[in-house]
Amino acid sequence: MTRPFFAAWLLSGMAALAGHAHAAAPAAGPEPVYGAELEGFDYPAPVERFRFESQRQPLQMAYLDLQPTPSEANGRVVVLLHGKNFCAATWEGTMRFLQSQGYRVIVPDQIGFCKSSKPAAYQYSFQQLAHNTRALLESLGITRYIVIGHSTGGMLAARMALMFPAQLEQLVMVNPIGLEDWKAEGVPSLTVDQWHAREQQVTAERIRNYQRSTYYVGEWRPEYEQWVQMLAGMYRGPGRDIITWQSALLYDMIFTQPVVYEFGRLAVPTLLLIGEKDSTAIGREFSPPDVKARLGNYPVLARRAAAAIPDARLRLFPQLGHAPQMQDPQGFHRALLEGLVKK
Repeated sequence: MTRPFFAAWLLSGMAALAGHAHAAAPAAGPEPVYGAELEGFDYPAPVERFRFESQRQPLQMAYLDLQPTPSEANGRVVVLLHGKNFCAATWEGTMRFLQSQGYRVIVPDQIGFCKSSKPAAYQYSFQQLAHNTRALLESLGITRYIVIGHSTGGMLAARMALMFPAQLEQLVMVNPIGLEDWKAEGVPSLTVDQWHAREQQVTAERIRNYQRSTYYVGEWRPEYEQWVQMLAGMYRGPGRDIITWQSALLYDMIFTQPVVYEFGRLAVPTLLLIGEKDSTAIGREFSPPDVKARLGNYPVLARRAAAAIPDARLRLFPQLGHAPQMQDPQGFHRALLEGLVKK
């Protein structure tokens, strides 16, 4: 992408945001401000810390560890992996549901996200995040588990299944991104600096409008606002510079490290749970019109992925968007429970 084109794209994006100023109800009351590690935002369970060294620096990985009651425990573990614009806390409904079904539930914030460390210099890769997650689980004495990944977490979950198949009972991907290779489809590549310039434009309004259209298919409920403010509060806070820089590094990782070509190598039972109204595609907004038109076609992408993955099952939600676990928790949890492998 040339510099003039990139500048024009930024200006057009800002104009588009202004044009959608009334697309969703704004937050009521004062806007919260959170720290760079989401200080000030309460999670639905006590936050634990896994401290380790990676790439020659000390890091801490925040996580939730929900134990079932002894009478309901089934001896199994589920690991929930969040997406790019999500945190461990956004799994609240699903973590409580799985806990009630007898599962021990581990929900980490990946390095670079939410309540975990945000190193100024870190070579982000899905392989590195997979190793970090496995190290966390091993520190807890957990060697066998089900992995459920949503959005970017779906890409990470697939990478974990490819790297550590002996540890996974099952792979579950919930509206994963990366079911197509955006670069190969014609999306222009951005430098990290260009991603950073994009992230410096983030506001609560922008987050809300995007979530409303993509996650919830044009619907909006008051309970969704907390997730807007969770993200926006970090962008408003004293750590804004490190937040925007981390986001840029992470977008570069997502864009440049496709996993779709390796679906045929997956050797664990796989469940795909897909809201068909999803249209998520990294880089769509700065792509030529012909490229935009063919990206993010989840009804096609979901079926293609299911056909490519050995031992895969596909469950579609025709009226749901990118976050079916949040848009229709009851329907989603029912489908999830039916699709989990039995011992």
